[in-house]
Amino acid sequence: QLESYIQSSVKPEMAELQQTAVQNQTATMLEIGSSLLNRSAEQSRKLTDVEAQVLNQTWRIEMQLQENSLSTTKLEKQLLLQTNEIHKLQNRNNILEVRVLEMEAKQRAELAGAHSEKEKLQRLLSRQSGTIEEMEKTLLAASANTSLLQRQQLQLLQSVQSLVRLVSQGRGEQATSPGQEQQFQDSSSSTNADLPILAGVHLAIHSKPPPACPSLSLQAYCDMETDRGGWTIIQLRANGSLSFQRSWREYKQGFGDASGEYWLGNEAVHLLTSRVPYALRVELQDWEGGQVYAHYGKFQLGSERQFYRLSLQDYSGTAGQQSGLALQGTQFSTRDADNDNCLCKCAQMLSGGWWFDACGLSNLNGIYYPARNNIRKLNGIRWHHFQGPSYSLKGTRMMIRPSSF
Repeated sequence: QLESYIQSSVKPEMAELQQTAVQNQTATMLEIGSSLLNRSAEQSRKLTDVEAQVLNQTWRIEMQLQENSLSTTKLEKQLLLQTNEIHKLQNRNNILEVRVLEMEAKQRAELAGAHSEKEKLQRLLSRQSGTIEEMEKTLLAASANTSLLQRQQLQLLQSVQSLVRLVSQGRGEQATSPGQEQQFQDSSSSTNADLPILAGVHLAIHSKPPPACPSLSLQAYCDMETDRGGWTIIQLRANGSLSFQRSWREYKQGFGDASGEYWLGNEAVHLLTSRVPYALRVELQDWEGGQVYAHYGKFQLGSERQFYRLSLQDYSGTAGQQSGLALQGTQFSTRDADNDNCLCKCAQMLSGGWWFDACGLSNLNGIYYPARNNIRKLNGIRWHHFQGPSYSLKGTRMMIRPSSF
């Protein structure tokens, strides 16, 4: 009875326990199943994304392949065109080679003709050289005759001057007829009664030369008013009517006209300043009406063998606190005679003829630039200490007189 009681009381509990265990196992299996389903769903989504990416990449690759195929087609077409162009160029090259060969043949023929012409010209040149030598001999003889005539003319001129002085003394006057000559002298020996007045400046006629220069005949203005007068003007720039781009020979002999712009001549200035001590006055005028001057108490110009070397002392004036000219030893240079101290050939670069030194602080013989075009002109008429190194001036005068005047 006890066993049957125990069995009867334990069976329901066992059945409940078994049922509870089955339910727990079922729940566990359901959870496992749901987790598996969730994982399957995630993997499915991942696979779907991967498939989409693969499809996109495949589409892109197909597009690139299509583009590459199109590019390849274009390149093939371009290659064909270039091949055709190369063939055309080869044909043209062949034609040009034929023409070059023809031209070479023509040039050979022309060269042969030129050689024959050269031989003819050489024969003609030899004949002309002989003729020139004969003409030179004739010219030498004529030059000797000319020297004789010049001496005779000088004697005749002296005789005429003596007669003129005698006639003037007989009449009680000191006058010179328009065609007569005067003694070679500078303006310091002239007076207002001797010379005609031209706008406050006097014209001195230098015609009879000193013994050192038997053929010198010059005209120059004399200033009888500035600083007690007695000045011989050796350079005048006023309006640009005369070009100062001249050769060594022209600067040596002088050029221009005493009635306008002119350069008296280096040789004449050398002859004057080598006899007695001279002073130099340089007058400058800008386009705004300003006027200044530079005065040198001692001024001398060397001979042509010394390249008309400049020698200056005792600077004063209003054209700057320092001299615009190198005081000692600067040689004169022109476009055809480079005597400056610079490798750049100042006369060619800055124009005109001047004592450039190393292209220096001044050049009063530069190019004349009119108003409003005179700024930033390094090759103009310039004086560094008056209006700067690139301002081209309106007018200049250079005057000399004995220091003892």
